[in-house]
Amino acid sequence: MTPAPTPAPAAVRHFLVDTDLTPGEQTEVLDLAAQMKTDRFAHRPLAGPRTGVVFFDKTSTRTRVSFAAGIAELGGSPLIVNPGESQLGHKESVADTARVLERMVGIIVWRTFAQSGLEEMAAHSRVPVVNALSDDYHPCQILADLLTVREHLGGTQGRVLAYLGDAANNMAHSYLLGCATAGMHVRIAGPAGHLPAEHVVAAARERAAETGGSVLVTTDAAEALDGADVVVTDTWVSMGQEDEKEARLALFRDYQVDAAAMARAGSDAIFLHCLPAYRGYEVSAEVIDGPQSVVFDEAENRLHAQKALMAWLLYRSGLAEDPR
Repeated sequence: MTPAPTPAPAAVRHFLVDTDLTPGEQTEVLDLAAQMKTDRFAHRPLAGPRTGVVFFDKTSTRTRVSFAAGIAELGGSPLIVNPGESQLGHKESVADTARVLERMVGIIVWRTFAQSGLEEMAAHSRVPVVNALSDDYHPCQILADLLTVREHLGGTQGRVLAYLGDAANNMAHSYLLGCATAGMHVRIAGPAGHLPAEHVVAAARERAAETGGSVLVTTDAAEALDGADVVVTDTWVSMGQEDEKEARLALFRDYQVDAAAMARAGSDAIFLHCLPAYRGYEVSAEVIDGPQSVVFDEAENRLHAQKALMAWLLYRSGLAEDPR
């Protein structure tokens, strides 16, 4: 007789969008990330080792390495699945894949296209599912950015973050939601027709009302930059948009983060970029390679923030014991 599956925990926690963490929970994750950065091997919720599976539908450097290294440092064994190496979403439904994986692995991480796939995976999984990037959101990147802001500016509450460029993408959406959750004043600037989705802006304003933050969406780069503590941008030409390159470069030219843009921000402002960066396009070389740039601290913090997130999800889901 086939044994019955292990009963599901009372409430498995997933991380599909930034607001899946309350403001207090986000602080818990960031506090844990800071601790893990100091003592990288104190938490071993995947000891055994248990497997953490990481699916990639898109190419990656930082996401791939940080999750693989993070799962290993949490005591687990990372299994990287590249496009075409599984039945997921092709010969087998997302729901059936989830039902199989939950019996074999401790956590599921997926870098994909449609947010709906992640939602379906989480709906049928009894282990945590993590959004490693979708077309709509990039919440793990924001946790790393918030950790970096805390390190360099002493905290997030009341700080002003200005995002310039393509404001209709997953990065702008997650900056709105994640930074509003952190109590920041979020200013998003981009050209008309390339601004955040209205439902995301509404959700960010709702969260900001809880935390004392605020949200501004504008087509005026100077309005967003004035006195900002943190200046952020992202590539103007994302994967799949290569045939639009010249048109997009012309469209976003006025939103480049150069020395003049940084001069409008606060005197102690820091510059962030999720990378890869294209010098001379969304950011000038003198900015990204200059003294206000903390992009490599930010890149390293992907490891620490994601380790903390995975451990926190496992602890809160009752799938590992918190050693603290």
